[in-house]
Amino acid sequence: MAEKQESGQPLLVAKDIRKVFGSRKRTNEVLKGLDLTVEPGEFVGVMGASGAGKTTFLNVLATIDRPTSGTITIDGKDIVKMKDKALSKFRRSSLGFIFQDYNLLDTLTAKENILLPLSLGNPSKKEAEETYSQLVRTLSIEDVGGHYPHELSGGQKQRVSAARALIHKPKILFADEPTGALDSKSAAMLLGKMEELNLRQKVTIMMVTHDPLASSYCSRVLFLRDGRLYTELYRGERTRQEFFSDILNVQGVLGGEVHASH
Repeated sequence: MAEKQESGQPLLVAKDIRKVFGSRKRTNEVLKGLDLTVEPGEFVGVMGASGAGKTTFLNVLATIDRPTSGTITIDGKDIVKMKDKALSKFRRSSLGFIFQDYNLLDTLTAKENILLPLSLGNPSKKEAEETYSQLVRTLSIEDVGGHYPHELSGGQKQRVSAARALIHKPKILFADEPTGALDSKSAAMLLGKMEELNLRQKVTIMMVTHDPLASSYCSRVLFLRDGRLYTELYRGERTRQEFFSDILNVQGVLGGEVHASH
């Protein structure tokens, strides 16, 4: 899926990221000097209590919002200095997004939704069909291509959304609470598929989640507290269950909500 980067070159580098909302005397500094480096092929989770700044951080890194100050480079390109038109083009070509609420177009079939990002480029029909076939097999949605969103389950919708996010082979996939609207079985299936894409096809993923079980699928988890990096955990050789326990321990120290229902 993801194109290989030059060896040793980080895919994403963020330095001293700050984000201030409001103006004059009524300001709220949500991000307070965050640094982050993401290597190609990492699966990074971002956790923290409500209000810690995790979605704001993701939005800034994903070009959905701009930081108040700091630098961000993705694939060697400085996205903070890009003009809107260039940034929009970069977003379409190099980034993929999965949101909690699917964001599928109701008037298009699942296949048409998945192929939609390619309409903005100029791939050959053969290449588009090959990429589509590979993705729907990986995500186990081969049989829903002709169905409309209202005919799909929540889990199917989110896997269609994931396929749409990956169809143009982005450099990095950003996911904001991708399991938030799913039942436990659908959530586990989606996370397993994301882990498979990461391990087998080296898709780089950055995911915000409140759920320690979701984070246990990651290779690294960042914990934010009041707009700063509190700590981070690397999974390494630990089993997912062992990593899950460690994540719960850190979350307990942070005093964040524990959602271990899945």
